[in-house]
Amino acid sequence: MPLEPYSPVQLFIAEFVGTMLLILLGNGVVANVVLKNTKGENAGWIVIALGWGMAVFVAVFCVANVSGAHINPAVTLGLAVAGKLEWNLVPIYVIAQFGGAILGALLVWVMYVDHFSITKDPESQMAAFCTSPAIRRPLVNLVSEIIGTTVLVYAVLHIMSPEGGLGSLDALPVGLLVLAIGLSLGGTTGYAINPARDLSPRLMHQILPIPGKRDSDWSYAWIPVVGPIIGGALAALCYYAVG
Repeated sequence: MPLEPYSPVQLFIAEFVGTMLLILLGNGVVANVVLKNTKGENAGWIVIALGWGMAVFVAVFCVANVSGAHINPAVTLGLAVAGKLEWNLVPIYVIAQFGGAILGALLVWVMYVDHFSITKDPESQMAAFCTSPAIRRPLVNLVSEIIGTTVLVYAVLHIMSPEGGLGSLDALPVGLLVLAIGLSLGGTTGYAINPARDLSPRLMHQILPIPGKRDSDWSYAWIPVVGPIIGGALAALCYYAVG
């Protein structure tokens, strides 16, 4: 496999750095739009979707040639189910992804700390960390996350090389893929489509000293974790069935 020249430590560092960049730039654009007195305040959903697409582009471009730039446990699971990643590497990838997402969320808070302090709307504060549904219907929200992640992972499986790797030239297609998902499917739940993208920043929202923040909505937190895991596995099965 193309990952063999790199040690488990190198794979861990690459996924950690890639996921950190993803969350720093992705949640960074959300903070820039939803927090008070930023240069991008009220820029809107199109800017958020474009920012997330570019966040994926940067993250994939930086680490794809080392780890394949999964930067998402659902992608890692889908590749393992599809036989494109050895199962013994899955824990290394997933732990790195959750850890990188924690650091990325912390850096967003450091970057916008003054703006978090003057933003009085606790929903806006939380939006800069994690997702929430536009209409709270757990089963429907779960299905939304499953569909979005299935599209993501199924397309990534086709973009990747037959051996299961992404190169830096694949960064733009993957970024455009996430942009398309955000524009078309993101309006229901905020399209987490990535357990690390939601759970790690939600944890940081819980523990960081943000004045006037609300609770971290842990009753919803399982949906952007379970939905993407199911979606990643379904994508691998679809890949087997359709090719």
